[in-house]
Amino acid sequence: MQSNNSYTKKDLPLDLRNLGFTLLVGGIILGVIAFFLDETRAIFNYLLSFVFIVSIVVGCLFLVALEYVAGADWSTPIRRVSEFISSFIPLLVILVIPLLFSMHDLFHWTHEEAVEGDKILQGKSPYLNIEFFIIRTVLFFVIWNLFYFIIIRNSRKQDKTGDQSLTKKNIIYSAIFIPLFTITITFFSIDWMMSLEPHWFSTIFGVYFFAGSVVGALAAVTLATVLLKEKGYLHPKMVDDHYYSLGALLFAFINFWGYIAFSQYLLIWYANLPEETFWFLARWEGGWIFMSIFLIIIHFVVPYSLLLSQPAKMDPKRLKFVSIWILFAHLIDLYWLIMPQMHSEKSGYFYTILEFAFPIAAIGGLILVFFFNSKKQNLVPVGDPKLDRGLNFRL
Repeated sequence: MQSNNSYTKKDLPLDLRNLGFTLLVGGIILGVIAFFLDETRAIFNYLLSFVFIVSIVVGCLFLVALEYVAGADWSTPIRRVSEFISSFIPLLVILVIPLLFSMHDLFHWTHEEAVEGDKILQGKSPYLNIEFFIIRTVLFFVIWNLFYFIIIRNSRKQDKTGDQSLTKKNIIYSAIFIPLFTITITFFSIDWMMSLEPHWFSTIFGVYFFAGSVVGALAAVTLATVLLKEKGYLHPKMVDDHYYSLGALLFAFINFWGYIAFSQYLLIWYANLPEETFWFLARWEGGWIFMSIFLIIIHFVVPYSLLLSQPAKMDPKRLKFVSIWILFAHLIDLYWLIMPQMHSEKSGYFYTILEFAFPIAAIGGLILVFFFNSKKQNLVPVGDPKLDRGLNFRL
C-alpha cells in the first residue's frame, strides 16, 4: 500500500544489511572458537545471549500489546519498530535447541547423583525435571508465537484493508496476552536463570527480569526510532514530543527496575536466611564485588541522571546514547545473574573478546530481521485509525 505510505522509505540502506551480516557471521565464528577453547563457558555465554534476545523481542511484543490495551495514540506512528523487533520470536524455536541439548552442562539439578541425598533438590524435583522443563519451554514458545502471529498479522492486514475492526480484535488479543506474558516471562526467568542455582529462593526474581526486559525492549525501540527518524524513514509530522514519551517511559522503568532490584536485596538482607543470602554473597566476593557495584552505577545511577530533566527526555542525541548504554547495562545485568553459576574449574572472573561473541551475533541477527521486515512491510501502520491522532500528539 503505497498511496498512504509515500512519506516512508521502505528500502533501508544496504549498509545496514551488510552490518547485520558482518556482526552475525563474526559473532558465530568467535562463538565456534569459544566452544573449542572452553565449551562450558561458551554454552553459558550462549545462554546469556539467548536470554538477552528473549527479553528484547518478547518485551517488544509486550509493548505492542500494551499500546492496544491502553489505547495509546502517541506510540502508533512508531509501533512498527516494536513489531519488526518482535519478528525475531519465531527464530527463538531454533536458537533454543543447542541449549536443550546442553542442559546437563548448565543445570546442576539434571545430575541424578546431585539430587540423591539433597533434600532441597528432591523437594523441587516435581518441578525441576528435564521432561517438565522441556514441556514448559515449548509452552512458552507456543504462546509467544501464537500471539505474535495473530496480533502482528492483524496489524499488517490493516495496512491493506483499513478495517478498523482489526484494532478491536487486537485489543482483545492483547488483553489476553499481557497476563500470559507476565506469567510466561516469569517462569522462563525462573527456569533458565534462577534454576542455575537450584538451592536459591527468591519470590521477586520474575518481576526483576520483567523490569529488565521492558527496559531493554524500550531502549531498543527508542534507539531504532531515533535513527529511523533522523534518516527520514518515519513520518515527518513526528516531533520531539514523541521522543519525550519514549524518554519518560525509559526513565519510569529504570526507576521500576531499581526499585525491584533494591527490594529483592532488602528483603533477603533483612530476613538473613542462609538459603537466600548465599546467592548475593557469591556476588559480593572476589572480583564480583566490583561488578555488583558497577551494575548499580551503569544500570541505575547513570541512566537515571541522564534522563532526569525534561529536555533530556526529548533530546535525540541523549536518547541514542542512553539507549545504547541501557542495552549494554542490560547485558551486564544478565551476565551478573548467569555467569557466577557456571560450574567449571575455569569459571573465574575475567573477560576476553570471546565473551561477546554470541551477543555480537545476536545484535547482527536482530538487525537483519529488522532489515528484511522493512523490505516487506510499511514502517508506519498506515491503516491504523489512531495514526492521525498519534501524529498530532502533543504534550
